[in-house]
Formats: sequence, structure tokens, C-alpha cells
Amino acid sequence: MELNKKTVVFIILFMVLGLISMQIKLTHLAGSKASFTGFDAFAPVAGAFLGPIFGAISVLLMEAANFLIHGGQTHDAGTLIRFIPPIFATIYFARKTKWNFLIPLLAIVSFNLSPVGRSVWFFSLYWLIPVACYFWQDKSILVKSLGATFTAHAVGGAIWIHAFALPKIVWLGLIPVVAAERLLFTLGIVAAYLLMNNLVNILVKKKIIPEGLPINSKYLLHGKASF
Repeated sequence: MELNKKTVVFIILFMVLGLISMQIKLTHLAGSKASFTGFDAFAPVAGAFLGPIFGAISVLLMEAANFLIHGGQTHDAGTLIRFIPPIFATIYFARKTKWNFLIPLLAIVSFNLSPVGRSVWFFSLYWLIPVACYFWQDKSILVKSLGATFTAHAVGGAIWIHAFALPKIVWLGLIPVVAAERLLFTLGIVAAYLLMNNLVNILVKKKIIPEGLPINSKYLLHGKASF
């Protein structure tokens, strides 16, 4: 997708809604002051409308804007690392590429290069989920959302294991938490996509934003959605 008027308008719309979603704090990340927010569910949908490159750039701009707005308050290394996973979730959600398959596998390798990671190697089996989702992501918005959120988790986990000295017991305790958390984010991504798909359609019809963004008629309010 080219950088044109409709792209810029969508990025502005996305940043406004993204800033709002970032204020919805959910859970804290173990070992850091950083938190999961509503943005973790909202960010990937940028890829569906802008493609992987501009989608990733818009997510990074949104995260940077939020960081600057809040200054240095309650920020640490974990906050900076948190910039990275949503970008990869956005790339995964944008379209089916070989990287959707390879990135989770590379994350598994990175995780198990750590001595602590090897002691809980089965934790990284979660990241086979986006690998499996890769084969069906074009057929189901639910599968694509599941793959995207676990890709974010894979990238985050692969970095986190090296950045923070979390003991084995913490990783073991996170196993059931991850299952519930990622299910929530999967449903959140689906909801965010449905919202943006319908909102963009309404704004285009009212000529508030230019035509040209990829609206999926199957997921409009009057459409016959298949998840």
C-alpha cells in the first residue's frame, strides 16, 4: 500500500483510537512495570488495512506517542521491550507470508538458548500455535487473530527470557495465565477488527475518509460473517 491521503487518514484515526485503548490497562508483566493494555488487542488490525509495513509503522508511532505523553513515569526496560511484540502481531495479521511461520520457530530457538528457558522448554510449545494457524489464517478471522496474538507472545517471551532473570517457578506459574490471557486477546482482536471494518465502511460512505481501504464485506453488520 502506498502512503497517500487515505493511508494518512486511517493512521490518524488508528492513533486516536489506539491511544484510548492504551489507557485500558489489563495485567502487569512479570518482572517489569509494563502492563498489557487494550492496545494489544487493537494494534494488529492496522495490518489488515495498511499492510505489514505501514501497519507496523503506525503501531510503532502510536507506542512512541503514548510513551512521550506519559514521559518517564513507571517506565523501565520492559516498557521499551513491549514496543516490539505488537509490531510482529500486526505483520502476522496483515497477510500470510513465510515470516508468519518462521518467526514463532525462531522465538522457540531463542527461548531455549537460555538455561532457564531449557528448564521450562514446554512453555515455548505455545508458539507452535501461530505456526499451525499459518495454514488456515486466510480462511478464518478467529484463526488469524489467534496466530497474531501468539506471535506477539512468542516474540515477547523470546526477548523476556534473556532480559529478565525470572526463575523457573515464575514461568511455570505463567502457563495457565497465558492460556486465558491469549484467549482474551484473540477475542479482542476479532472484536477490534469488526469494529474498524464497520467504522471505516461508515466513514467512507459518509465521505469522511477517502475510498480505497480494504473493507471486507463479509464482516459488515449486514454481512454473513464466517469466523
